[in-house]
Amino acid sequence: MKQYLDLLKDIKDNGVLKEDRTGTGTKSVFGRQIRFNLNEGFPIVTSKRIPFKLVITELLWFLKGDTNIKYLVDNNCYIWVGDAYKHYIKNFDLLSYIDKQNYGIWRNKYGNDSKPIVEPLTKDEFIDKIKNVNFFAKKWGEMGPIYSKQWRDWNGIDQINNLINDLKNNPDSRRLMVSAWNVQDIPNMVLPPCHYGFQCYTELMKPMERYNKFNKYAIENSLDVTGMSTDQAMEHYNFPTRKLSLMYNARSQDTPLGTPFNISSYALLLILISKQVNMLPYELVSVMGDCHIYNNQMEGVDEQLKREPFKLPTISIKNKKVNDISEYEIDDIKLINYKSHETIKFPLSN
Repeated sequence: MKQYLDLLKDIKDNGVLKEDRTGTGTKSVFGRQIRFNLNEGFPIVTSKRIPFKLVITELLWFLKGDTNIKYLVDNNCYIWVGDAYKHYIKNFDLLSYIDKQNYGIWRNKYGNDSKPIVEPLTKDEFIDKIKNVNFFAKKWGEMGPIYSKQWRDWNGIDQINNLINDLKNNPDSRRLMVSAWNVQDIPNMVLPPCHYGFQCYTELMKPMERYNKFNKYAIENSLDVTGMSTDQAMEHYNFPTRKLSLMYNARSQDTPLGTPFNISSYALLLILISKQVNMLPYELVSVMGDCHIYNNQMEGVDEQLKREPFKLPTISIKNKKVNDISEYEIDDIKLINYKSHETIKFPLSN
């Protein structure tokens, strides 16, 4: 993951000072690309600890087409809570008196006119209500037509299913794309897409490349190839003939916090799609617009830049037949031999 550390250093050394919607301020560069070959290991940052289960949970949430954070919160994933809570606070003062009884919290105190004062929930109380009060979660856990909605139901179009079908039936197409940037829906999203689209690309493996990959696969999985030639064994085990790459585009990158999640999330998405279309995952390409470090993250970046990255881990996906890519469960996905430096607690600017 040296490329990622080089990007942090690039921003720190060459970034320009910019204001932003959060009021925190950033150092920023524009237009960067980093690439990862999945044959070299699963791309996850090792210079700080990445909570990979949260990456899995969020990606499966997207793939399920779910736009309510209750699934995330029920699985102890709180990465969208800040945006949901900010939306709740912003709208709290606009609620009617009756709605405040339903959606607010009665404090044990009274004003000068002896009427109870309704105050907004604290963030912890907000999370508790999302978990335990369904009508509250339905209203305040809803994030609007974000990634999940656009991926699985863009005005009735399931882009993920279409992509998988096209990969199976027309793998050399130049239209293997999924977009989350639905201009019509952006005003109704709690947060517009940061990573706004991705494109897939396939290529036939050369015979020797395919032979070598199969032989490695056969050894790792203890396949019985007795009495079979390599060609016969590959046909018997339906070994892929193609490899699949994925390039995602991002307009905005909180590089210390968001970028590591995006890299690992899209790498995992590439692997899951590859399984659905019987291809081997190959290259992940990250194309980024505004790459920034918030001013209050600089100390953590300095610490991270002192660290040497470790060898990349591998990933294991439970071998099970699924009719839809959304049917994978959190526990089906395991990171193997992940070694990292300790966590750095970067501030999140919502």
